[in-house]
Amino acid sequence: MAKAQTVTLPPQSKIERYGLEAVPQELRKTRWYEYLIIQVAFSVNAGNFLVPALAVIQGGLSFYAAFLSTVFGATLAFLFVSYLSLPGAERGIPSQFAIRSIIGIKGSRYISSPIRTITSLYWFSVQTIGGTLVIQFILERAFQFSTPFYIIAMILALIMSGLALVGFDAVKRATKYFMPWLILGQLVMLYLLLIKGMSVNSAVNVEGGWNLPIMGFFASLAFVQYVSGVSSSADVTRYAITSKQGFWGLFSGNALGFILTAFFGAYTASLTGNLNPFIATSEMTNSGLFTLIILGAAILSMVSINLSNAYTGGFSLLNSLPQLGRVKSSILFGAAGIVLSLSPALVEEAERYISLIGAFVIPLSAVIITDFLFIKRKQIEVREGLPSYNKIAFVCIGIGIGVYLLLPQDFSPGFLAFLFTGALYLLYKKLSKK
Repeated sequence: MAKAQTVTLPPQSKIERYGLEAVPQELRKTRWYEYLIIQVAFSVNAGNFLVPALAVIQGGLSFYAAFLSTVFGATLAFLFVSYLSLPGAERGIPSQFAIRSIIGIKGSRYISSPIRTITSLYWFSVQTIGGTLVIQFILERAFQFSTPFYIIAMILALIMSGLALVGFDAVKRATKYFMPWLILGQLVMLYLLLIKGMSVNSAVNVEGGWNLPIMGFFASLAFVQYVSGVSSSADVTRYAITSKQGFWGLFSGNALGFILTAFFGAYTASLTGNLNPFIATSEMTNSGLFTLIILGAAILSMVSINLSNAYTGGFSLLNSLPQLGRVKSSILFGAAGIVLSLSPALVEEAERYISLIGAFVIPLSAVIITDFLFIKRKQIEVREGLPSYNKIAFVCIGIGIGVYLLLPQDFSPGFLAFLFTGALYLLYKKLSKK
């Protein structure tokens, strides 16, 4: 693998052009609390409500069971995601470039990066669809203004793709500006849920229980959703002032953000049977001001998370097709995201799609995490002469995919396939050394 080179751009450049090369040291200025703000802003959105809400509506869990199980699964994933952010903070390089040292140059370019690109595209589309449905519903309910779904979705996807093209600086600035409105929106939603929610739609309250196998399944589903971030977290922390600040900023922001997300998703579902707290809370008020605040929070939360999805997805595509450069890869990702955002079925069948993506994401993530933490001891190799493929890794990944697909839902396939694949890979590596 060619050694990562540091380049300096002209000061007037407004669009980030750092691709697979290292970000210069003088640009690594982002502190832990800035990452916390960014990750919290990313978290509370229509797409991320899905798993906690589905745990109640489809899983039949109580609010507390759904909340605790999904928080556990997500927090465990966030811990691994934060560890895999270290190469970005220490060397200024993106995730998929660092992963070359784990699974090989071609393994990263032609297997890991396409999986990450597809994952980012899926979540970009889900977030856009969820946000579009919120906007469409509130416009019709509050202002009697009807707009076709595809027009709203296309405009939103186009705006978010354009912002992500600018680069990390746009992500950082946007989340700072959005944060006051996002907090205000969450406070209004909390007020409506706790004060007015008990008297609205009480007939559809979902009475759930504590079913441990189902809790395990939804914990593993949350784990599947977020552990894929191990192959993209370094994209963001390459601008961190130190690796410690990048690690703790990412972990604390992700954990706090998901706690809020799981609360809103699970509580709203148990109270109203609705998958989307933005829509559910807007139905609880006749106040134009409250409706406007909720609508603004829904739009800004969707924009925030999709800046991240498009930004990291563009880097994954770039690693597969380095000849494109960062700008063209971002444009191509955005175009694909716009097309996929026109299909509401991606949200309607979310549980199936997340599980299917998990069949590939879980074994791959298990190998990446195991190799980085236990084989390389948190140190990657940026050097010439890396192998094209780590054959042992892909044998284990293939077996892990089979295990994931064969395990029944009650056995929490996300967790078990992850542990099995990681343990198998570690065993193979130890035996090969002997």
